[in-house]
Amino acid sequence: MGFKVGIVGLPNVGKSTLFNALTRTAAAQAANFPFCTIEPNVGEVAVPDSRLDKLAEVAKSKQVIPARMTFVDIAGLVKGASQGEGLGNQFLANIRETDAIAHVLRCFEDGDVTHVEGRVDPVEDAETIETELMLADLESIEKRLQNIVRKVRGGDKEAIQQERLMRQAKSLLEEGKPARLLEVTAEDLKAWQMLQLLTAKPVLYVCNVAEDEAATGNAQSARVAEMAEAQGAAHVVISAKIEEEIAQLDPEEAEMFLQELGLDEAGLDRMIREGYELLQLETYFTAGPKEARAWTIPKGTLAPQAAGVIHGDFERGFIRAETIAYDDYVSLGGEQASKDAGKMRVEGKSYVVKDGDVLHFLFNA
Repeated sequence: MGFKVGIVGLPNVGKSTLFNALTRTAAAQAANFPFCTIEPNVGEVAVPDSRLDKLAEVAKSKQVIPARMTFVDIAGLVKGASQGEGLGNQFLANIRETDAIAHVLRCFEDGDVTHVEGRVDPVEDAETIETELMLADLESIEKRLQNIVRKVRGGDKEAIQQERLMRQAKSLLEEGKPARLLEVTAEDLKAWQMLQLLTAKPVLYVCNVAEDEAATGNAQSARVAEMAEAQGAAHVVISAKIEEEIAQLDPEEAEMFLQELGLDEAGLDRMIREGYELLQLETYFTAGPKEARAWTIPKGTLAPQAAGVIHGDFERGFIRAETIAYDDYVSLGGEQASKDAGKMRVEGKSYVVKDGDVLHFLFNA
């Protein structure tokens, strides 16, 4: 299981440049004019995880298969998008299909790159897009409330639940607050997710700074950090230009380049880490002579559902899971040595998979 992140923002903030860097492709045309990205470009990237390489080394795996993350570069939005301005309707439809939003904000000064509003103010830019998404959600909720009136009057339990959630979201939106601030119970979670509200999606603010500010950030990115903290959102500081340059280098050159800039890791790594935290995701592994592979699951996933990520038959016919902690697997030298040391556990259907577990599933076909 991977997850899909929509890269959004006003025109000319660096969305397509970042997308090109992240996916190591020039599929998205990065140009200095609005709406150069019309159809959403979709790219898959490998999720870097040093643990996977170590497992492959210990297990002598012939193939290493990392987890995947999907990025979607979505057309630039302008004020009035909720009413169809610019490419508004298309933008809103594309963003609805993503799991989270990476909101790229311009935090750099450059007279050669036009800002659609004629100024550089990332907080105001964020508010512009948030307002458009809130207006779109309000319109969607009002239409849906009208459509389920008859079912609610008829006592339909599902419709009654949906109406309650929509009215709670509507109250928040009318106060100028995003729907993601609503505290949703476990019983309501599935119905809430089915509403597909744009402002219910988790947000990662990506502060695009100049190359010489990538390590330290600047006053503008500091303002974004403050805003993100107040909203309970995440943020990361990146230079899209640096990421684009790194994408053209081999791993050794890239590491040297990052060191020269005072950076410990590439922006992609920081985005993935923040994205995992944002969506409450974690990784488990399978390892053997044929392949070492990483699998992404939501935190709190039970063993049968984790098995189902590999194949539906694994979940349906689940018998048990044999699990070894990553540290034990590596320090002891593999599966057999871990078994001999008593570090392999046999777990049943109620086992909650932990980040870094090395798993082997037994199932009935």
